[in-house]
Amino acid sequence: MVRYFRFLTLFAALFIGGAMLAPAPAEARSQVNISTQYAPGTIVVRTGQRRLYYVTARGKAISYRVGVGRAGRQWSGNNRVARKVVNPAWINPYDKKRKVVPPGPRNPLGVRALVLAHGQYAIHGTNNPGSIGGAVSLGCIRMYNKDVLDLYGRARIGTKVIVTR
Repeated sequence: MVRYFRFLTLFAALFIGGAMLAPAPAEARSQVNISTQYAPGTIVVRTGQRRLYYVTARGKAISYRVGVGRAGRQWSGNNRVARKVVNPAWINPYDKKRKVVPPGPRNPLGVRALVLAHGQYAIHGTNNPGSIGGAVSLGCIRMYNKDVLDLYGRARIGTKVIVTR
């Protein structure tokens, strides 16, 4: 009985003490205000802020943290979602053998991809969540896998994408 009581006391101290000391994890996405110039259903990426916004209503958006193109690889302009891909395969653009990396934990595209028109860039998940918030990609927009799943469910083929610096 004494052992049981000690276990409960230790468990309570660790659980309660740990809960009080450890901050709650930050939410990767949040509801925010945005300029009313953007129509609902538009994706706005602000590379300087490392944020992607999905406009839900006039003046309202869901904000997501993202990774963007590294120096010399960032771009800006208007585009559209051309394709939506579940568990995309990846080909390293620098690999002369054009070896395909299949879906899975080694694939840098994560669990979903929204391929933009002309196929050069995509908004996609990542197998490296530590890269979110940085200038890290070859020009694509990287998201946490849970966030790209959310965006994938909201965006449609033809969704307007506006990328600004």
